Amino acid sequence: MASIRQEIQVAASAEKVWDAVRDVGEIHRRLVPGFVTDCRLEGDTRIVTFANGLVARELIVDCDDAARRLAWSASGGRLTHHNASLQVFAEDAAHSRLVWIADLTPHEMAEPIAAMIADGMRAMKKTLEA
Repeated sequence: MASIRQEIQVAASAEKVWDAVRDVGEIHRRLVPGFVTDCRLEGDTRIVTFANGLVARELIVDCDDAARRLAWSASGGRLTHHNASLQVFAEDAAHSRLVWIADLTPHEMAEPIAAMIADGMRAMKKTLEA
């Protein structure tokens, strides 16, 4: 199993950032436009279309407002296991730190998934700081 952890600082309040993260069905508009081109909800599952054409079904496992943490599990494609979380931490009144952690198999998928996460983090920073 591979474990990926990436973080980024954003010049936006934790409240503003968390409001966009927790809006799970609108990430293509509010959080990562350009990285995600479409997102729709089917019950507790969001169907995410990425800019590279990949479509993923992501079960929303938990949306914890107190911890500002969203957890999801993806299925399909070349992954046999994928569980991820995105957590928002206040750095000060005007800055936040986002931490994205993904655990997945097969291990060979770690490099392409890490690259996608890095792209997603850049899209978040650009969007949230606009």
